[in-house]
Amino acid sequence: MQLNLVVAQRLLAIPFLDTCLGRRYADSVNNSRRHSGKKFLRLLVLGAYVFGGCSMVALSTAEAQLGKPEGLYYKSWAIIIGIENYVLAPPLPGAISDAKKVAEAFRRLGFDEVIEFYDKEASSRRLHQLLNDMLPRKVGRMDRLVIFYAGHAGFMQDPDGQDRGYLVPFDAQVNNVAKSITVEHLKEFTRRSASKHTLLILDAPVFGWETTAPPVLSLEGRLAPESDTERRAVQVISAAGKGEASVRFEKSSRFVQTLLTGLSGDADLDGNGWLMASELGGYLMRQVEVASNGTQHPSSLRIDGDGDTALVEGRKSAFTLGVGPQTPSERQQAAKAQYEQAFALLQEGKSAEEALERLDRAISYDPTYGDAYVLKSYVRLEVVPNLDEALATGLLAAKYAPENPDSFYILGLVHEKRGNFLEAEAALRRALRVNNSYPDVYFALGTLYADHLNDQPKSVEAFRRYLELGGTHARAQAAVSQADRTPTP
Repeated sequence: MQLNLVVAQRLLAIPFLDTCLGRRYADSVNNSRRHSGKKFLRLLVLGAYVFGGCSMVALSTAEAQLGKPEGLYYKSWAIIIGIENYVLAPPLPGAISDAKKVAEAFRRLGFDEVIEFYDKEASSRRLHQLLNDMLPRKVGRMDRLVIFYAGHAGFMQDPDGQDRGYLVPFDAQVNNVAKSITVEHLKEFTRRSASKHTLLILDAPVFGWETTAPPVLSLEGRLAPESDTERRAVQVISAAGKGEASVRFEKSSRFVQTLLTGLSGDADLDGNGWLMASELGGYLMRQVEVASNGTQHPSSLRIDGDGDTALVEGRKSAFTLGVGPQTPSERQQAAKAQYEQAFALLQEGKSAEEALERLDRAISYDPTYGDAYVLKSYVRLEVVPNLDEALATGLLAAKYAPENPDSFYILGLVHEKRGNFLEAEAALRRALRVNNSYPDVYFALGTLYADHLNDQPKSVEAFRRYLELGGTHARAQAAVSQADRTPTP
């Protein structure tokens, strides 16, 4: 499997495997074997050896956004705006308290950056700076961005006579658009923003958006490259319609109360473990309309793209609607998607058990998918150890991915750990027939000959070749150095 240089650079920003998957896994292997095994996930995709210790390569923010992230999103942003004590507009009691509750909800959902603007921090200048400069500069193309606003809104007529809503900053007037954040400003911002998914949640009656067709649940949900979550989307949920108000009850917005309940899981009406922006919007529309006795009508729109924002990522592999992959092409695509998700989970240091589930699903879709067997064999060797399954899967990897040297490299490590040293030697030699410039394989052979086969000349030969290819491990250096100092009989 090959990736372009940009993606390779992104992968280099990930800590080595013993950090990425947790020290608890790495402690189960000895130092030499850790050297051979811990780089495997990166070798699998880069097709090249990566030197160095357990460190990270520093990339700029812009560079870090160029590749696909380790999972659905590279970074998640929540911008929280709450304005209660206006300078030139009536106060809005409870707006800041509501906004802080929403901020805490997004922290609980695991958002990386939760940035809050309250009262004077949400001036016209600051909000325009936020939309025109800070967010377009910092948010990357594989990021998720949610903007929540609790404050006043007004409306104006555009040159075509259409009513357009606007947000009222801290130092602006409700009936004066001069300092406002108009719908056109917001649409221009979303066009400039690189984020894959943008969701505006507005606790105010803001209207005048052009919309695209509603999202349709795809074959495999988030797990397919063509799925809703892989396509760009800009979505807007507004608390009320034209001529309505966002009803407040005991200094708290009914819309926000319902929003918090929905984010806690109630909006996942189909119970599949995933909460999508379209689901949340539909939930708010129904619940708020009922609670207000039909006096408040939230709206949920998609104004750009044809995807859907994931707010909660569950464990289930597909949305409730739709059927499984049917054609061979669909099954191959579904298998590839499952494999990529398993790979991302391991890179993030998340659930290895879920990664195994996805690999099993990939294999069920395409029983000849060799790379899935390779990765599963590795996971069963060192992450969630089961040597019997590691061996069985490794043999299938060698069968279905004979052109991948990692098939035989990992199989050799499995044989060695099981005590089958001659089989280990044969598998590692087979890996070198596929790629005779694979440093890690030479290092593995060097330790195998030294520790188990009692063949020091072959061990030194393997270590020497490893060093010639750029390897730097101290054991190899010491073995070759000692051999060079020892007189030949």
